[in-house]
Amino acid sequence: MIKVVLAGNYPNQTFEKLRALLPEDAFDLSMVDNQQDYDAMTDAEIMILRIFKAPEEVIRRNTRLKMILRWGAGFDSVDIKAAGRRGILVTNTPGANANAVSELAVLLMLAVGRKLLCHTESLKNGVWSKNTFLNSSFCLNNKRVGIIGGGNIGRQVADKVQSFGASVQYYDVFRLPSATEQAHNMTFVPLETLLETSDIISLHIPLLESTHHIIGAEELQRMKHGAIIINTARGGLVDDHALAEAVQSGKLAGAGLDVVEDEPLPRDHVLLKDPNIIVTPHVAGGTADIGDIILPMLVKDILSFAAGTEPAHVVNLP
Repeated sequence: MIKVVLAGNYPNQTFEKLRALLPEDAFDLSMVDNQQDYDAMTDAEIMILRIFKAPEEVIRRNTRLKMILRWGAGFDSVDIKAAGRRGILVTNTPGANANAVSELAVLLMLAVGRKLLCHTESLKNGVWSKNTFLNSSFCLNNKRVGIIGGGNIGRQVADKVQSFGASVQYYDVFRLPSATEQAHNMTFVPLETLLETSDIISLHIPLLESTHHIIGAEELQRMKHGAIIINTARGGLVDDHALAEAVQSGKLAGAGLDVVEDEPLPRDHVLLKDPNIIVTPHVAGGTADIGDIILPMLVKDILSFAAGTEPAHVVNLP
């Protein structure tokens, strides 16, 4: 009997759906949904992880651990090197939340561009702001959207913004095949060109040493005057304090952030003081129906591992 732990906070019925998909005679399934119990856990053989992190001490404490499955595409919450040293496989679910994340990215573009938070704040203060922001509100139509990262999410953002009449250029360390570029109408440009010529920049890359503050003070100054930046990928890709200064100075028109460097964000943080900056609490990939896509991927990888074959979505090779 293999001990599988569903660790974190999940949409309703996730445990029951997972239980129905895993043979009861082969898998002992339990759920840990609070930090105290997670920190005390020592007997997991297979761990499904959302919200909670798996640094080296968690990996070391669970001495029978053989596999960690990330609920989502990102895996920076897991100490990949420590897992590899212990021979523990780490998997993710690439593309499963791409639609959800891309939807929120476009929502933030629209909300920032149309000054949604500015209007709601004005109304709360008794100001009927019909014309207040007229000259600083813009449509997606005819705008050039620059996408940093041409993966599943970046490509879905490209498709969606084009339905609003925007054009798309992108940058990635690994350029997409020409057929993929043509299928999604994405034009490859160097990062410097993307920064200097995009009306909206949306980030869709992992957080690595090489991508930390890929948008810093220097890059923000290179952007077009009045541009908008969107980050639904990972906190740390953008220098948040430099971004706040760029918006406050008028260099940028605003920003939409689902991820920030200081999570959870303190209520007095500078990012929350400007209505031209919309912040959501890391919710892009979390919807009630996302499990219908992710669970079959997780179960397929678990069953493959139990059968002695390599799972389809391994992100490390011990």
